[in-house]
Amino acid sequence: MGNLEGHVLAGMCFLIFALYYSVMVSLALLRGQRFLKPPLPPREKRGRRWWRLVPVEGMMKIAVALAGIMGELFYPPGVNRLMMVDWEDPRRPFVFCTNWYHITMYGFFMLSGVVDIVSQACQAQQNAKVERAAEALAFCVLVLLMACHVENKSPLEVRTHLLFVALTFLISLVLIIEVWVPDQPSLWVLKTWMGLALSNWMLQLGVLMYAPLSGQPWRAENPVDLAFLPLFFCWHLALAALVLAAIYGLCSLWHRRFSSQMEVPHAKYQLCPRSYSSEDLEKLGTEAMLTSASLHFSVSFTLSVAG
Repeated sequence: MGNLEGHVLAGMCFLIFALYYSVMVSLALLRGQRFLKPPLPPREKRGRRWWRLVPVEGMMKIAVALAGIMGELFYPPGVNRLMMVDWEDPRRPFVFCTNWYHITMYGFFMLSGVVDIVSQACQAQQNAKVERAAEALAFCVLVLLMACHVENKSPLEVRTHLLFVALTFLISLVLIIEVWVPDQPSLWVLKTWMGLALSNWMLQLGVLMYAPLSGQPWRAENPVDLAFLPLFFCWHLALAALVLAAIYGLCSLWHRRFSSQMEVPHAKYQLCPRSYSSEDLEKLGTEAMLTSASLHFSVSFTLSVAG
């Protein structure tokens, strides 16, 4: 991840998951769901269709994490960072520390995906608490690694990573709370909002350090350049809120259209007319008499047969 490609890959993956959760949260709020992800029925009641048995979210976590790990170890082509200690040097120094930080981060997200698959596909009953705990653990590890990642970095990298750590800490805190209190819509919205801001800031972080739009690198020793970082960070928070509001609006339009199509025609209650003409009253009286006579005949016939 120590290059533009690595930050773009991680940022895009976070963005895809954040957009996915934005749609889920919006639909859950519109439908008045009690849980963001309703618990799955027991395994024997899900049917034999493969898309009901395969946890797509868990598979996506494993695929993304595996791609990130392979990139950290073998990108660019021809390099090999599997070695952690240079055994040829008499001092036995550690090597590729930054890459192993990133590999560890991806590894815990892969663990979260494995837990999702085991809980949803391998067990008879889903264990949602363990899934949320594994996801919270992955973000807690990310907070720890990024907080220690700023050692021997320039002031620019230190400040950008600390702002990243602040968002990650909030997400991990919400995930920890959701292990015991999963049915709070305010936590769903907060987590999704922070996730969108985190992905945007990850992309911004790569652009700032490796490909600034102005073509001129940021001057880490200039206090003016550093002062603009919190400003851009706050703009990303506002942008994430706007994106979440836009997704909610689109989901609201889709929900109204879909729910209106699902309604049965002529199934709504209608108000009774306030006044009847003499013809209407005569017609209603005739229908009532016929209905009463038919009911009386049916009862009499039943009693006679029973007797």
